[in-house]
Amino acid sequence: MPSYPKFFHARQPPSPRKFTAFILLCLVFGLSGFLFGIVSVLLPSSGYRCSGGGCGGGGGEVRSVSVVWDKSGGGGGGAGSAVGGGGGDGERKRYKVMGFVGIQTGFGSVGRRRSLRKSWLPADRQGLQRLEEATGLAFRFIIGRTNDKSKMEELRKEVVRYDDFMLLDIEEEYSKLPYKTLAFFKAAYALYDADFYVKADDDVYLRPDRLSLLLAKERSHSQTYLGCMKKGPVFTNPKLKWYEPMSYMLGNEYFLHAYGPIYALSADVVASLVALKNNSFRMFSNEDVTIGAWMLAMNVNHEDNRALCSPDCTPSSIAVWDIPKCSGLCNPEKRLLELHQRESCSNTPTLVSDD
Repeated sequence: MPSYPKFFHARQPPSPRKFTAFILLCLVFGLSGFLFGIVSVLLPSSGYRCSGGGCGGGGGEVRSVSVVWDKSGGGGGGAGSAVGGGGGDGERKRYKVMGFVGIQTGFGSVGRRRSLRKSWLPADRQGLQRLEEATGLAFRFIIGRTNDKSKMEELRKEVVRYDDFMLLDIEEEYSKLPYKTLAFFKAAYALYDADFYVKADDDVYLRPDRLSLLLAKERSHSQTYLGCMKKGPVFTNPKLKWYEPMSYMLGNEYFLHAYGPIYALSADVVASLVALKNNSFRMFSNEDVTIGAWMLAMNVNHEDNRALCSPDCTPSSIAVWDIPKCSGLCNPEKRLLELHQRESCSNTPTLVSDD
């Protein structure tokens, strides 16, 4: 039990004036505490709360988060293990958004991220929050890890400065893009309660307002695979960039699947991916083909939208990249800035005029 202070009283009783002043002082302190409590309860909190190992100090709400990839090959628990890696009770709030957009990036893409933040993606926290509130979409750069300590330190500084990352505990390597993509969808599902999960590359010029309208469209099919669909020959020559070592399983032509620079999966589709064990997925060499193969095994609706692969800015374009010359924009650091300077790219109305 705590000990209580002893009060020693003077021989003479206090004067009425001092006693009245003491009573008034107590009333003032009591009323102040009561008002402070009422204000604290009634005022709503805004923005995203810190949710993981990527949370650092500084002012404002922290948005970046580190996510642990389920290395055990576990299934249904895959989503549960893909949580922020900063300690805590394991129970984390899934933030409700209409769509989560994961911008896939790498350690060699510092210049691309710089150009993106100078074009369609705001560089400051307030600007990013305004964009997210206006569109109902959340945007984060998605990157893995490397054993290069200097690169990890530079990334840490970038995270602290811009606070717009989702860090995956998986090796960042081009040959392992299918694994990174699966880790991304599982982590995004664990952290965000979204209608759609969008995979986008860091060399695409995007109109977030138009993407928001596309995702908000009513659909009769709850399992949707949305993208710019294609077919094409399977590359069997090891000297070619898109060589597929398991071409013998695919035949001469690829099945219908979305181009890799940008596509979206509805929540029901991602939930199905989360429920499966990691080691139960067949991984092809190319990430877009790998996702397309998984979609063949599901009862999904392939929704083809050419506005997601526009070679130039138009009144209806959503994603602009240099199809078919490059898988994304050619020379993206320069082209992102050039496109953003054009009125037809950055300042045209969201909806096509009826006139």
